[in-house]
Amino acid sequence: MKKSMYIAAVVVISAVVAVCISCSGKGKRKGDGDGADYICVQTGSVSAVIDTTGVVQPRNRVQIRPPVAGRMEQVIAEEGHAAKQGEIIAWMSSSERAILLDTARAKGGDALKKWEEIYKPTPIVAPLDGTIIARNADPGRTVTAQDVVFVLSDRLIVNAQVDETDVGSVYLGQVATISPDAYPDVKVKGIVKQIAYEAVTVNNVTIYNVEVEPESVPGCMKSGMTTTVKFNVAGVDGVLVLPADAIRTVDGKSVALVKSGVSGAAPEYRRVLTGIAGNGNVEILAGLKSGETVIREKFKMPEAKESGKSPFMPARRR
Repeated sequence: MKKSMYIAAVVVISAVVAVCISCSGKGKRKGDGDGADYICVQTGSVSAVIDTTGVVQPRNRVQIRPPVAGRMEQVIAEEGHAAKQGEIIAWMSSSERAILLDTARAKGGDALKKWEEIYKPTPIVAPLDGTIIARNADPGRTVTAQDVVFVLSDRLIVNAQVDETDVGSVYLGQVATISPDAYPDVKVKGIVKQIAYEAVTVNNVTIYNVEVEPESVPGCMKSGMTTTVKFNVAGVDGVLVLPADAIRTVDGKSVALVKSGVSGAAPEYRRVLTGIAGNGNVEILAGLKSGETVIREKFKMPEAKESGKSPFMPARRR
């Protein structure tokens, strides 16, 4: 009785292992080519994306200049400070006030206090809500009305460069994924807010600038950073999926090398209908069923006709 149960258990386990190997494992089989991969047709998801680069920059970059020429007295706001419209971010003295205070300071403390009460300093205020991204002012520094003492950004956006061959797949409101090159693990969701109407040429390539607005700006994202931007063009879930390199093109038709379900029978090419392709995978619309096995032959280096010679080296003339 125990021996019969043992034999039955071995048979079941062997059957399970055989199914796993034939459906999802990698192995070799005579007649199928050395090093062939056996890939099981399974249900999964496929997403098609447009992958490009972008630069983080302010949507509105406001340069703040002093209202009058003079001397900086007190700098309140630092880089990264979130300023509100009308908020005082620095105090300065006009050139006349600076001279008057310096003269009074030389005469004594009472005179200085008197003129500080009479002649008030000039405030520098934030013209709108935003973040201070640059500060070029220090207490005691002499400035003119043309000097930029602060740079204010209302919001950071990503200016992505999209090739003209791909811009037709980009639209307003489209979802994109932003990842700063300096922080590749950071993934930020963004929305396409604007697509340029005029193209520009960069390195002999025609591109369109696409403005992508992050839903939330992480603290690590700073103006001037280079980013990777992926536009989600299309995506499907719960469909049959195969690696794209398991599909071949023969006479303009897509085919796959399918393992025969009959023992000892040779595999056969079968025409398939494909759908969305992306991330190295492709959607199978027709021609294959879930659980079938497709054979993917590995690339082989060409063999040299004569030993010791590289197949890629030109033959020497004799």
